[in-house]
Amino acid sequence: MTNQNDSNRVDSGLLGAVRWRSIGPHRGGRVVAVAGDPVHSTVFYFGACAGGVWKTYDGGTYWENVSDGFLETSAVGAIAVADSDPNVIYVGMGEACIRGNISYGDGVYKSTDAGKTWVNVGLQDTRHISRIRIHPQNPDIVYVAALGHAFGPNSDRGVFRSIDGGATWEKVLYRSEKAGAADLIMDIQNPRVLFAAIWDAMRTPWSLIGSGPDSGIFRTTDGGDTWTEITDYPGLPTGLKGRIGVTTSPARAGRVWATVEAEARGVYRSDDNGDTWELVCDSHDIQGRPWYYQHIFADPKDPETVWVLNYSCWKSIDGGKTFNQVTTPHGDNHDLWIDPRNPLRMIEGNDGGANVSFNGGDTWSTIYNQPTAQFYHVRPDTQFPYRVYGTQQDNSAISVPSRTHKGAIPWGDCYPVGTSESGFIVVHPNDPNIVISGSIGSSAGGGGNMLLYNHRTGQQRIITVWPELYYGYGAEAHKYRFQWTYPIQFSPHDSDVLYVAGNLLFRSTNLGNSWEAISPDLTRGDPETLKASGGPVTLDTTNAETYGTIFAFAESSLQQGLFWAGSDDGLVHISQDGGKQWDDITPSEFQEWTLISMIEPSPHDPRTAYMACTRYKSDDTRPMLYKTNDYGKTWVGISNGIREGDYTRVIREDPSCRGLLYAGTETGVYVSFDDGDNWRELQTNLPVVPIYDLWIKDNDLLAATHGRSFWILDDLTQIHQLQRGLGGESSFLLKPGNVIRMPGPRSPVRPSSGKNYQLALGANVAYVDSKKANGDIERKLLDAGENPPNGVVVNYFLSEIPNDGVTLTFSESNGKIIKAFSSEPPQEGSTDPVVRTNIGMNRFVWNMRYPDAHKVPGDKTTDDSVIGPLAAPGVYQVTLTAADIAQTHEFEIAKDPRVDASQEDLQSQFDLLIEVRDSLSETHDYINRLRNIRQQVAQWVDRAKNHSAAQAVADGAGPITERLTEIENELIQVNFTGPGDRLTLKTKLNRKLSEISAVAAAADYRPPEQLFDVFGDINARVGVQLQNIRDVETDELSQFMNLVQELDLPPIIPSSTP
Repeated sequence: MTNQNDSNRVDSGLLGAVRWRSIGPHRGGRVVAVAGDPVHSTVFYFGACAGGVWKTYDGGTYWENVSDGFLETSAVGAIAVADSDPNVIYVGMGEACIRGNISYGDGVYKSTDAGKTWVNVGLQDTRHISRIRIHPQNPDIVYVAALGHAFGPNSDRGVFRSIDGGATWEKVLYRSEKAGAADLIMDIQNPRVLFAAIWDAMRTPWSLIGSGPDSGIFRTTDGGDTWTEITDYPGLPTGLKGRIGVTTSPARAGRVWATVEAEARGVYRSDDNGDTWELVCDSHDIQGRPWYYQHIFADPKDPETVWVLNYSCWKSIDGGKTFNQVTTPHGDNHDLWIDPRNPLRMIEGNDGGANVSFNGGDTWSTIYNQPTAQFYHVRPDTQFPYRVYGTQQDNSAISVPSRTHKGAIPWGDCYPVGTSESGFIVVHPNDPNIVISGSIGSSAGGGGNMLLYNHRTGQQRIITVWPELYYGYGAEAHKYRFQWTYPIQFSPHDSDVLYVAGNLLFRSTNLGNSWEAISPDLTRGDPETLKASGGPVTLDTTNAETYGTIFAFAESSLQQGLFWAGSDDGLVHISQDGGKQWDDITPSEFQEWTLISMIEPSPHDPRTAYMACTRYKSDDTRPMLYKTNDYGKTWVGISNGIREGDYTRVIREDPSCRGLLYAGTETGVYVSFDDGDNWRELQTNLPVVPIYDLWIKDNDLLAATHGRSFWILDDLTQIHQLQRGLGGESSFLLKPGNVIRMPGPRSPVRPSSGKNYQLALGANVAYVDSKKANGDIERKLLDAGENPPNGVVVNYFLSEIPNDGVTLTFSESNGKIIKAFSSEPPQEGSTDPVVRTNIGMNRFVWNMRYPDAHKVPGDKTTDDSVIGPLAAPGVYQVTLTAADIAQTHEFEIAKDPRVDASQEDLQSQFDLLIEVRDSLSETHDYINRLRNIRQQVAQWVDRAKNHSAAQAVADGAGPITERLTEIENELIQVNFTGPGDRLTLKTKLNRKLSEISAVAAAADYRPPEQLFDVFGDINARVGVQLQNIRDVETDELSQFMNLVQELDLPPIIPSSTP
C-alpha cells in the first residue's frame, strides 16, 4: 500500500506518462446529430451519441474528432452550423432519443473557429438537447430545444433563446417539469416563425412513459417572445399524444409537416402556417417506434419533397402522401441535413454512424471509418496476440486484434462473432473459436436470446434458456426474465460449466444444450415493475426494458461455488455452496431500485468483493462503489475522489496487486492505490466517454467504451510500481515491462507529407504524420486501430529539471553499451528520439535496435537499409542518469511465442545482421574516405595552378582520381537519383551488402545457409575494393604527397568523416 505522501505524489504527475491506445473497430455507433458547412462543399460534422464531435474535410472519406479536450461529457444530441458564418457552430449535449442507457449532457458548447476550439456557453442542467436552430443572418441569435432530464422532473427544459451568442439565455417556452422540447424548426424565409414539439416523456428504472397530456405543438411568429399552442387545431389528431416531429418547407411559405404519435398517428400537413391540418399519410411504416424516431425534414427547394426517418429512411415527392424507401448504410435513422442551396448534398445520421451523399441519397459514404462503436462488455481470448471481443449496440458482436504485424489494426483484421448487439460476451477458455453472447432483439426466438458462435464454421447456434417470443407482453408474462445485458460467465474452475443469469441463475455443462436453475428468484420482482413498457399511446415491448433481473453475477476465482449476484432492483445475494443456499447481503443503506452494475470478487481474498452501483435511472447520478471484506456481512462506500455526478458502472481489482482498483464511470476511468479509500483519474489521453466494462489481460487494462470503441492501457506493471511508492528521490526510473519482439510491417512505405494511404504492402491504412512542438513525430491513424509501441517503454520520474540533462543508456546484460540517448538537442540529421525532461513522469520508447550502419551522404540506394538490427531475445539493461545519479533496471526482450526458431537460431540471425552492419559501415567509411582523398587531391591541383609545378601536380593527381573513381563505381551507384533509376542502373556492392540485412531480418528465423554464402561472396568482393583503396593510399597517394611536400604545401590527411 502507498502511504499518504506517496498517494499525493501520484496526484502530482506520476500518471502523466500513462497512455491509452484505441484499437478500434472503425465501425460507427449511433449518430442523432449531423450538419454540413454551407460554404465548403466537402466539410461536414456529426455528433456521436457518446463520442463527441467529428469533422470531415473530404466528404466523409475520413473523419477526425475535433472536440476531445474541450467537452466534459460525450453525448451529442444536436449540432448546427451558422449559415451566415460557418466558423460558428453550436453543439447541444445529451441525445433526446432516450434509450434506457443514454448518457447525459452538460448544456451547449460553441466554436467560433470551425471546430478547432470549444467553450461551454451554459444550460448545463438541460441534460438532453434535441435541436439547435440558428438565425440565418445572425449567428448570435440561437434557439435550443431542451428535452430536460430523462429520468426525472426538472425545470431546465423547453425552448431557450440567446441573442448574444450564448452569453445569456432566456427560457421562452416552458410546458412543465416533466415535458421538454423534442423538436424545433425555424422558417428560414421568415426566421421569426418557429414551431416547437413538446414531449411529455419520462423514464423510470423499469419503463418508458412515452406520452402524456403535456405533449403538443407550439408556434411563435415573433421570434419566441410569445407562443401559441396549436396542438388541437383543426385536422390534428385528438386525444393523448406522444412524440412529435415538425418541419417547415423553405420552398413554400406556410407549408408545415408534423409526424405525430397519437391514436390516429401519421404525417400531417398544413399549408396555412399551422392553422389547419390534414392527415396525408397514415402508413405505420412511417410511424415505427415513435419515441425513438419521429424525425421529419423538408427539402429546401422542392415543396413536394419531405423525408421521414425511422427504422428506414423514407422520401416523399408528393407532399407527404406516399413514401418510398431510400437505402442507407445502416438502419435506425435519426438526423438529416440537406444543403439549403444544393439538395443533392446531404449528411445523414443513423445507428451505424454518419454518411454523406452528393447525389441526393443514391449513394453514401462509408460508416466503416468512425471509431465510435458503443460496447457493453469486453473480454479477451487466449491467443497471442490476444483478440478483444464485445457486443456493439445496434450492430453485431465483434472480434478485434489487440495488435497486428501490419503496424496498425485495420478494419479488415476484425470480424463479427455473431449477430449479438446487446450484452455480455464470453470466449471459451480453451477454444477461442467458441464465443457466447447475449442477443436480445438481434436473433431468432425470445426470452433472453443467447448465441453460440463457432468461428470455424461461421455458424451461430441459439442456446437461449427459454426461447419463447414475448413481443407485446410485459415481463410479468415471461417464464424467466432476462434484461438487455444479462450476465454470462464460464466458471473459472471448470471450463465445461457455463452460467447465465435472468431473474434466476442457470447452469449448463454442455454449452447451452440444456440448462438447470440453481437459484430462486434473486430480485424483488415487484409486479408494478414488470408491466409492459411504453405507452400510454404506444407500447415498446422489445424486452430491452425487462426489469427485476440479475444484472451482475460472478463466481470467485479463488473458491469454487462462491457466487455473488446483484439485481437491477437493488438486491445483493451470495451463495457459498454452488447455489444450494443463498443469503441476502444487500447493504442496509441501499435505496430501492439501486442497480448493481458490476460485482468483482477479489482475486486475492475470497471474503472480499467490490460493487459498482448506480441510481441514474432514478435521476440520482452519485458515484456508488462498495467493498466488503467479510462475505457481504458488512459493506463500506469507497467513492471518495470520484466526481459528483460521474456515476459508476464497473470496478476491477488488479490480479497482480491487492488493493489496486480500477473503476469505469460515465466519463472515464479512475484508479485507486489504497483499496478504494481514494480515487484519482486515470484518463490522460483517453477521451471523455462512458466506460461500461474493464478487464485485465496479461497486465493490460482493456476498456469497453460506449461511444469510442475499445481502448487498451498497456503494461500495468508501471502502475504497480506507483502503488508501491517511489521514495523521496529527485529522479526515479521505473522497471520497464518485458517486451515481446513482434515483426513489423512487410515492405514499409516511407511516409510523405499530407495523408498517407498505405503503411506497408498489405497494410492499407490511412494516416498523417506531424511534428509536435517538442520535435516528436506524432502519427494519427484515420481508419485503423493503434498497435502498442514497437519497443521498450521506459518511464522515469523527475521532480525537477536536472542542470546537466538526462541520459538513458541501453546495454546488454554484461553491461556492454548498445546505445545512449540524451536530452540534449539532436545533431543535424539525427533521427534519434530526445529524452524528455518534464517535471513529473516522462516516457521514452527504445525501438530495440542497435546503432545504424554508417551512411554515405546523398546515397539514396541505401537510405532505408542502414537501420541497425533488432536486439536478440534476452536480458538487457537501461540506466537513467540525472543529476549525477544513475539508476539501472533489467528487462527482458522475449521472442514471439508463435515462432519456432530457437534462441540459438535467433542469435545466429543477430550475429549475421551485426556482421553485415559492421561490414556496411566499414564500406561506407571507406567510400567517405575515398571521396575525401579525391576532394583534397582536386583542391591541391586547383591551388597549384599558378605554381611552376602545376603540371606535375596535375599529372600526379590524374591517376589517383581515375583509380579512386573506378573503385567508387564498384562500391556505390553514383548516378542513382531516385526510384526511376532502380531498374536501369546496375546495383553496386554497398547496396548488395545492405540487402542481405533485409533478407536476414525478414522473419524470426535462422538465416538460410545460402545467405551466409552470399554474404561471404559479396563481402569478399567488397574487401578487394577496400584493399584497392588502401593500395592507392600506400602507393599513388604516398607518391603524390611526397610531391606536395616538395612543393612545401600542406599534406593530404585522409578522413572517413563525411
